[in-house]
Amino acid sequence: MEAYSLDLRERVAAACDEGCFTRSEIAEEFHVSVPFITKLLRRRRQTGSIAAKPHAGGFPSVMDRAALAALKSLVAEQPDATLPELRDRLAQRHHVPVSEPTVCRALAKLGLPRKKSRCMPRSATRRESGANGDGSAGRSNRSRRRNASWWTSAPRPRP
Repeated sequence: MEAYSLDLRERVAAACDEGCFTRSEIAEEFHVSVPFITKLLRRRRQTGSIAAKPHAGGFPSVMDRAALAALKSLVAEQPDATLPELRDRLAQRHHVPVSEPTVCRALAKLGLPRKKSRCMPRSATRRESGANGDGSAGRSNRSRRRNASWWTSAPRPRP
């Protein structure tokens, strides 16, 4: 989520300073929340500034340069390896225990695709689809209808 602009913050603070409207009316007018206005005015009282705080950063990546290089070499060895396979090889060969999402983010950072290549021929075991597109090639509507509703009809008397 991106921080509100300084211009919007100044307009909200000015509207609060005028005192003509309640905080909920100001929040509705500027499409912000009442807690945002409360925090904005509190920050102005405590620090004298209404500017957004700088981004605090985050956790450092588990994948350092050596791990990224190892991942790149693993992909070069076998370009169609899946994420679980790459994760397992990183853990076994290079002693880098990571999760599949971490491997996926590292591949994106390296600019490598995470999906298998599409240059391989399609599988020869495709399902045929009928006229309805429901995989019922070769079956008549009558048999499909009878099979679908056998449990809803009353039993037929035997001759």
